Amino acid sequence: MLVASVVVYLIVTIAIGLWAAKRVHNSKDYLVAGRSLPLYMSAATVFATWFGAETVLSVSATFAKDGLGGIIADPFGSSFCLVFVALFFARAFYRMDLLTIGDFYRKRYSKPVEVVTAVAITASYLGWTSAQLTALGLVFSVLSGGSLSLEQGIMLGAVIVLGYTIWGGMWSVAMTDLFQSVIILIGLGAVAWLVGEMAGGPGKVMAAAAEAGKFEFFPKAGAKEWLAFLAAWMTLAIGSIPQQDVFQRVTSAKDEKTAIAGCLTGAGVYFVFAFVPIFIAYAALVIDPGYAKLFANEDAREIQRILPNLILERTPMWAQVMFFGALLSAILSTASGALMAPTALFTENVIRPFSGGMSDRQFMLLLRTVLVTFTLAALLFALNSKSTMYEMVQNAYKVTLVSCIVPLAAGIYWKRATNVGAALSVVFGLVSWGIAELVAADATVPPQLAGLAFSILGMLLGSLVPRR
Repeated sequence: MLVASVVVYLIVTIAIGLWAAKRVHNSKDYLVAGRSLPLYMSAATVFATWFGAETVLSVSATFAKDGLGGIIADPFGSSFCLVFVALFFARAFYRMDLLTIGDFYRKRYSKPVEVVTAVAITASYLGWTSAQLTALGLVFSVLSGGSLSLEQGIMLGAVIVLGYTIWGGMWSVAMTDLFQSVIILIGLGAVAWLVGEMAGGPGKVMAAAAEAGKFEFFPKAGAKEWLAFLAAWMTLAIGSIPQQDVFQRVTSAKDEKTAIAGCLTGAGVYFVFAFVPIFIAYAALVIDPGYAKLFANEDAREIQRILPNLILERTPMWAQVMFFGALLSAILSTASGALMAPTALFTENVIRPFSGGMSDRQFMLLLRTVLVTFTLAALLFALNSKSTMYEMVQNAYKVTLVSCIVPLAAGIYWKRATNVGAALSVVFGLVSWGIAELVAADATVPPQLAGLAFSILGMLLGSLVPRR
């Protein structure tokens, strides 16, 4: 019954995505849903895109292992990112009438800066998208009882997400996000109530977590630990601001006020609800401390099996259906957006500037071709990575933290920012970060903070030093 329910759910999701494709008449519809989403859909897309596989499976397991201090990046950093976007960037994005975030770098600076930043942002999506495909693979492997390997599950997941995203673009993403958000809220809420009762009540779960020191948030050691803590928070809170998926959700709203309100609403709902799977994961350890053995596994991805194993081994069928329906909703909603965003960016800002004249129909065909290509690249990345989804997401946003946030913020808020400053900012940031990762990855100053500092230096030098 469980497998049948999952199959029916996937069919319904694909059907909604294909039905939404009827609204796509041009590239603007495909990329930003015609700029027509009302508040409830705008908020749902923000929430569903952020609430992905790493939130349900990886962040929850990381809390069970390391406590609150181990999840500073997500949900704390990621929620702050959405607040920062709503307060400081949404108005500028919406008023400039941009199709992609790469268009900002071209309009404010130049085509070379546009291309370089677009490549950097696109590359950052490999980790984010691969995390979602890895989660799909894990779910399909668990549901099949091991008949499907993790690798086979990842490939199946890639085919399913690609199937409904390729036709409807942002309209398919928005419609399925709305449906999936409802499933997530109802499904995980019901499972949390059941598992909490199985563990002896929410009070017992929280008392056990407090006794184990899981609510300790700030580092207790020296400067190195504090800088690592700050770097983890900044990687998502700031590094994920110059991202195409965030940009698309802001600019898909029907007006400027809706864009801001949708972003803030999505951020609030995400931050609160991210603690639901965290609660379920720690309740699993209270129910059966044997699940802690997964923490010692050489393959870091194994700790992400805590929730699926608990649900399959100890809950009734209705809870299994609710949990895996919610889990698949979280993964699919994020995965579809994670495929659309780099596709739009790379096509519009890397390929199109060098392709000469192109009709809208040709552009649509090119978009779908790039979508397939990027899916294959993310698939290869997922098949060869041994990191947890939480680690994959953090590593992804280091790229944009050191290369793209400084030119973006300076371009909006500093009139003296120049094309040379933007170019040096990108180059200084990427090169210094790459060197630091190779030769001093465990230094007191984390590599991404060093890269961010050099990115700021590049902007200042290029914009303020007199030139002949």
